Amino acid sequence: MNSLQCRNLRLVFLLGERPSLQLNSLVIFAGWVITQNISMLGRRFLLMQNADFFRGDNPEGVEARNEVAALAMEDMIAWMQEGGQVGIFDATNSTRERRNMLMKMAEGNCKIIFLETLCNDKRIIERNIRLKIQQSPDYSEQPDFEAGYEDFKSRLDNYEKVYEPVEEGSYIKMIDMVSGNGGQIQVNNISGYLPGRIVFFLVNMHLTPRPILLTRHGESRYNVRSRIGGDSLLSDTGEIYSKKLSNFVEKRLKSEKAASIWTSTLQRTILTAGPIVGFPKIQWRALDEINSGVCDGMTYEEIKRNMPEEYESRKKDKLRYRYPRGESYLDVIQRLEPVIIELERQRAPVVVISHQAVLRALYAYFADRPLKEIPHIEMPLHTIIEIQMGVTGVQEKRYKLMD
Repeated sequence: MNSLQCRNLRLVFLLGERPSLQLNSLVIFAGWVITQNISMLGRRFLLMQNADFFRGDNPEGVEARNEVAALAMEDMIAWMQEGGQVGIFDATNSTRERRNMLMKMAEGNCKIIFLETLCNDKRIIERNIRLKIQQSPDYSEQPDFEAGYEDFKSRLDNYEKVYEPVEEGSYIKMIDMVSGNGGQIQVNNISGYLPGRIVFFLVNMHLTPRPILLTRHGESRYNVRSRIGGDSLLSDTGEIYSKKLSNFVEKRLKSEKAASIWTSTLQRTILTAGPIVGFPKIQWRALDEINSGVCDGMTYEEIKRNMPEEYESRKKDKLRYRYPRGESYLDVIQRLEPVIIELERQRAPVVVISHQAVLRALYAYFADRPLKEIPHIEMPLHTIIEIQMGVTGVQEKRYKLMD
């Protein structure tokens, strides 16, 4: 999966719905269709076609590609009529004829936003072409890199000959925003809450490579006693971890002068970050542990004995279960939105020191894990999860500093 696809899926997470992947490569999620100028749709049908197939003066190729696009759009519309809300139609819609076809099909069924990305930086284009040849299934059976390279450049030339800028309907244009040196975004006929959130997300996203390090606080005194919530101090073991974490961060990020350390407002995360020097520290209330309400300070055995109905309700559906006068995992995900947007904006490394439930949600967002899995993601103490963000997507490393 490429980085832009990952961003699409993470946008879905941020909007509160989870996509399902259809057999025709459609990504379905909540009342609008976003169409994107990238050739990904109908992968099985188009796989291993050479550049001639994408010529504008090849009537058989044009007909075949339009047929695939129409079938996929029909599938998406049918899904929406069955209760679907938002879909991403990921295809090359570079001519007015193709876009008009999609808008006509959408009439009375759904609304469309066209997303157009424009890049004039030859260096970035060259890098992306090479990544395409190395990673795309289109060229997985092409042993000769240079032959694949020349074929794809020819394909781009064919697209360029027939390309017509998006000027119709509702659209978002992102112009030279990949490099991280400014750029601009243009919007037309965009209104409503959900389209507004999509624009906000796109304004803040970029592909600058940088790591995000996630770790729980060091073991707390409540951890030792198996108690949930609270605002306890670190145990002796937790204090040792704080020093080991400091050594790791200072070595890992020694050349990253713009890096920052984010913690919750609870003292066990603040104390864990204490030994780290040389980087600014920011406290986020949104990074506080899930609010366990009236169960705060209890063990799960005490909850099972004294509040058996609550215990069973939580066991049955940890994702939606809300502690009395407290929070659910879905509540935590919702309050993390500003943190996620800010993480997307960052161009320097960030170390996030937080809590189990919060880190499960953050990790699921970046690692593209299904919503239902979030309460069960393993998030051990004294372990650092490094998520590397960049043009090729998301990579992950884990460092266990202590048993």
